[in-house]
Amino acid sequence: MHLYTQIYEFASSAGAFEGYVYHKNTADEVDIKALDIWAANLLEAYSLIPEEVLEKFQDNLDLTLNRAATSLEAILEKDNTIIKKIISMINKKIPSDPDNFQKEKWFEQ
Repeated sequence: MHLYTQIYEFASSAGAFEGYVYHKNTADEVDIKALDIWAANLLEAYSLIPEEVLEKFQDNLDLTLNRAATSLEAILEKDNTIIKKIISMINKKIPSDPDNFQKEKWFEQ
């Protein structure tokens, strides 16, 4: 698979994961088994992206995954394996909440 395709697939899956867990109130609102598989797949895909490429978008990924982890921490035990998998892909664990969408997005032309 081409590197750009890998990045796109990973980023879209991470964003979808964040959206799926966003503002859930109880663990009954999510499919725990599917989340565990999803998180494992994200972690595997993350491990396949070269470090020099990850450096280019890790800060943005940290924002997305911090929001996902914070959403999960509200409904699951802190030592849950799903949360651990997500946190393992975060370089900077920042105090966050699921509504932290303040980063301005811009594109170079």
